Amino acid sequence: MTEITAATLQQLAERYLAVWNETDPAARRKLIDEVWAEDGRYTDPLAAVVGRDAIDALIGAAQAQFPGLEFTLGPVDAHHDIARFTWNLGPAGAEPVVIGFDVLAATPEGRIATVHGFLDRVPGA
Repeated sequence: MTEITAATLQQLAERYLAVWNETDPAARRKLIDEVWAEDGRYTDPLAAVVGRDAIDALIGAAQAQFPGLEFTLGPVDAHHDIARFTWNLGPAGAEPVVIGFDVLAATPEGRIATVHGFLDRVPGA
């Protein structure tokens, strides 16, 4: 077991977005295996998936939909084993195309158990 602290959750949120930004499939999968619990769950308004394979496929599809864009992390608010944070998706150094808000829960081992995502701004909305 890992002691889950605010710093642990900050790092987990940073690594979570690093996974979304990793465009090399093998490197992305390695990060997913390190960061996510085997039975991790990801849910947002457009998707609900369980397991590392499904998470990997979802992220790959999102990258294909938004090529060349990167995620940036906003402030992380954390307590116990839960963190909430905003994120932006857009061209480096430019206005974000998508803005979202996620709630992440960690396992006792310090991996991601669940992420519940919300989309605050999406293209065409």
